[in-house]
Amino acid sequence: MTLDTSGRVLQGWNPEQPESWDAKIAWRTLIITTYSLFIGFTTWYLVSAIAPQLNQIGFSFSKTQLYWLSSASGLSAGFSRLLFMFLPPIIGTRKMVTISSFILALPMIGWFFAVLNPETPYWWMLVLSVAGGIGGGIFSGYMPSTGYFFPKAKSGTALGLQAGIGNFGVSFIQLVAPLLMGLSLFGVKAAPQIKPDGSEIWVHTPAIFMVPWTILAGVLAWVYLKDVPVKANFRQQMDIFGNTNTWVMTLIYLATFGAFSGFAAQFALMVNNIFGADSDLAATFPAEDLPKGAAFAFLGPLISAAMRAAWGPLCDKFGGAIWTFVSCAGMAVSTAVAALFLNPDDPSDFWWFLGAMLVMFFFTGLGNAGTFKQMPMIFDRRQAGGVIGWTAAIAAFGPFVVGVLVSSVGPVAFYWGCVVFFAICAALTWVFYARPRAPFPG
Repeated sequence: MTLDTSGRVLQGWNPEQPESWDAKIAWRTLIITTYSLFIGFTTWYLVSAIAPQLNQIGFSFSKTQLYWLSSASGLSAGFSRLLFMFLPPIIGTRKMVTISSFILALPMIGWFFAVLNPETPYWWMLVLSVAGGIGGGIFSGYMPSTGYFFPKAKSGTALGLQAGIGNFGVSFIQLVAPLLMGLSLFGVKAAPQIKPDGSEIWVHTPAIFMVPWTILAGVLAWVYLKDVPVKANFRQQMDIFGNTNTWVMTLIYLATFGAFSGFAAQFALMVNNIFGADSDLAATFPAEDLPKGAAFAFLGPLISAAMRAAWGPLCDKFGGAIWTFVSCAGMAVSTAVAALFLNPDDPSDFWWFLGAMLVMFFFTGLGNAGTFKQMPMIFDRRQAGGVIGWTAAIAAFGPFVVGVLVSSVGPVAFYWGCVVFFAICAALTWVFYARPRAPFPG
């Protein structure tokens, strides 16, 4: 069938045949959907930037409530990904990205008004966190959709760029939000919140700042995106669960992306509670000697996202499995080192902890790139899209899992549990995918 790109649906589209593939359309789709995904991740992690500030501006939430507030968005992201994973072959790329982009504006507007009033009830804060989690949910629709547009030989690069740049939304909002909180934008000179030290802060500013950008993403998607003729109903897509590789890759991706998303969401709170103003060290050491979680929260996600984007071409060249194995092994070792400093006697212990955690984030980036190269190689095109969506959905529960376990069993037990889990995933990767004559090399 001759390639026809004149309509909204690309007729005769087949990325594996050069005469049936249009690189310009593929890369244009990647750029627009990646831009929208970036906005989605900023929406998802906006709560992680706001939560550490709430008790400084008149709210009175407990440590457990704050952990749950940051965790709720991860719970929402996971469940919404279970929906989004089925959408690409049902409604198509154009409608999915357009509608999703416009929906992202709603939790941003909600956060803007909620933090202006310290009487805002906790349950409404939880609702906004859940709504923001949809920004993480779109990942399971966007990534499979992008897989339809590129040949397998370029899938590592394309998916690595999309996921990596999209993941930058996490570090962007955690880095930029504290700066924006020092400003009053768009003439919205609402009464500033007053911190205990008497300084003024506008915690609502980051939320309203992002609204025009997500509206722009929706407009671009509607005007410029097209659909590919890949169709499957809900029942047809369930066949992925009969494949053993689906479940193995789910565990492995839970280790890589689950660790990235979970530790990124809770890092600022953990630093404050273990080393900072809310820790036992605060009774002995002056406040100026204690680290502030918000000042470091962006570093881990930044490193991980950069590695995910940069490693895509290397995965195309050497295969994804070997990098996934290196990732899981490296995560086990670096997490074990970080666990040694979770009962600090001095604020200087924080720097060892931070160094180990940044190394851990580095390895999550390698693993995220490796797994997304593996899946298009292990499964056929339609199944690969479903598996990418499914594994991403389960891994999106990372912020919820980390928040709940850290607050219930404590950081030390949780960290050592992660060490064991990462080591198991390294063994699975080696046995199934990375060793010589592995049954499913990728």
